[in-house]
Amino acid sequence: MKKIAILCSGGDVSSMNAVLKRFVDYSIAKGLIPYFVNNGYDGLIDNNIYKAGYSDVAGIISSGGTKIRSSRSKRFKDIGYRKQAISNLKDHCIDYVVVLGGDGSFRGMQEISNESESIVFGGIPSTIDNDIAGTNYCLGVDTALNGIKYAIDSIRDTASSLGRAFVVEIMGRESGYLTLVSALTSGAEMCLIPEIPHNLDAYKKRFKKEIKQGREYFIAIVSEALNNTQEVANWLEKEVNIESRVIILGHVQRGGNPTVYDRLMAFHFATHTIDTILKEHKSFVTCYNSRGFEHKKIEDVAFKKSTIKDELLKLAMEYGDSK
Repeated sequence: MKKIAILCSGGDVSSMNAVLKRFVDYSIAKGLIPYFVNNGYDGLIDNNIYKAGYSDVAGIISSGGTKIRSSRSKRFKDIGYRKQAISNLKDHCIDYVVVLGGDGSFRGMQEISNESESIVFGGIPSTIDNDIAGTNYCLGVDTALNGIKYAIDSIRDTASSLGRAFVVEIMGRESGYLTLVSALTSGAEMCLIPEIPHNLDAYKKRFKKEIKQGREYFIAIVSEALNNTQEVANWLEKEVNIESRVIILGHVQRGGNPTVYDRLMAFHFATHTIDTILKEHKSFVTCYNSRGFEHKKIEDVAFKKSTIKDELLKLAMEYGDSK
């Protein structure tokens, strides 16, 4: 019987546990022996590899994070440690490895794939940033967006009660995807993302006009990539003359009970990856776009820049319009 292992690398996302459950159930159904790697690529290096069964995934589908933990391994960049990881996989006679992670994780997967020869690797995009080239969707995004939605809705209650401006900083690394979608779906009055240059003078003109017309509070959604959240709050107080507060949601955006959509996508990603890995002789990344699920070469995913869709960017440009 062939053996297949799975690991999580980089930042955790909700629905990783849902992938783990489907991975174990479906692997066994396909006649494979499933293995878990604890602690990501560091776990490969340290031989933290063990056989997984039904009891290991019982009741975990509703939990955020990942039962087998994750890591950002600096050691894995060293070829000597990667050779140790390959040796450990071969000692366990593992034929296939599934990697949940982002572009950095996939670059590491490319390295070890090239060096291991006989082991086939399959990647599943898993990052709330939704910034992986070649796929329209990454696991964890829907849960993160729903968590942000609940937070902004609560903040709006206070903003409207006290007549204040709240500047909410959203994660996303260098991508403004989470920020933009959160701003659009929460009815925010300001949205600042790195993909679109912003003009505060245009905002000032519009905000002053809206205050005269009866607006009493503002919600500003700002990407962490801009590193100017406090400056925006100071600007609102000085230029718009409205009391302002800063809210940094931080890592609460990563965790939480995964949504139905993320659980369903986890099911499909795991199923497609296992089906593909049994047919492929080369490593790949499973992607999801308008054509459905498909597999792509690692270099076409991990080494290219992701961009936000044009239709979303057009909506983002409306925010800075002075009207």
